[in-house]
Amino acid sequence: MLNRRTLILAGAALAVTANTALAQDWKAKYPELVFALIPEENASGVTNRWTPFAEYLSKELGTKVTLRLANDYAAIIEGQRAGNIHIAYYGPASYARAAMTGVKTEPFAIEVNQDGTKGYHSVLYVKKDSPYQKVEDLKGKNLGLVDANSTSGNNVPRFALNKMGIDPEKFFDKVVYTGSHENAVIALQQGTVDVAANWWNDENESSLRRMERKGMAKYDDYRIIFVSDLIVNSPFAYLTDLPDDLKAKIRDAFFKYAADKEAFDKIYEGKRQPWQPVEHSAYLPIIELNKFVDELRKQKRS
Repeated sequence: MLNRRTLILAGAALAVTANTALAQDWKAKYPELVFALIPEENASGVTNRWTPFAEYLSKELGTKVTLRLANDYAAIIEGQRAGNIHIAYYGPASYARAAMTGVKTEPFAIEVNQDGTKGYHSVLYVKKDSPYQKVEDLKGKNLGLVDANSTSGNNVPRFALNKMGIDPEKFFDKVVYTGSHENAVIALQQGTVDVAANWWNDENESSLRRMERKGMAKYDDYRIIFVSDLIVNSPFAYLTDLPDDLKAKIRDAFFKYAADKEAFDKIYEGKRQPWQPVEHSAYLPIIELNKFVDELRKQKRS
């Protein structure tokens, strides 16, 4: 005879069976997930820092997670547009560009600084022993930018230079895109450029500090001649069309890993607090920045 308890147990069993079937469905559709990163630094540095996390994700999600280092920022955008990159580590401007151009992606986690803030700055470096004290001293010299879709390495410097009344392509002899933040510093180091844009949290953490820890550069060999206003930190974003249960598992896996201080500190060398949830609205000011830079480009063409 059926009674209330029997019906409840039967319903629970059906729910478990249905959830298991759903999980198996997405595992069949996604036998491999690709986690891609923007080219902030050289490939070996990225691989060393992020491979253990990708391996952890594979175990937590129960499906293979492949780590991929993109050749440039646009590759992340186009990879997600095509559905070939399921989880992406973006810069703020590249995420905003993806959203502006219809890529079905949504941010779910944001980087957090050691002091709890969720922002960083764009800076312009010159060599310490150079005669340049301000941007205006660099007329006719070479400017090193990072990538057309880099926030601190292109959009914010262009916005700032415009406020100074400077058109980079006319003011500087050359504007060189170096491809990564590390490459921008190397170009400055080698004399290919006279001033280089980069990201900088504070005196304790920046791309240059990371390079110093790897023996690639000395922080005190450079001077900052410009510091921008605060820029919202970089997001991690997954494809909107992923199954909801898979997205929930990805979020849970990220935040669980971030709670493991020993493992998490290996990614950021102890220079970050655990990731926190984030939504698209946090990047609306960056979308407006992108639109401003786009308008500048249109004016130059006309």
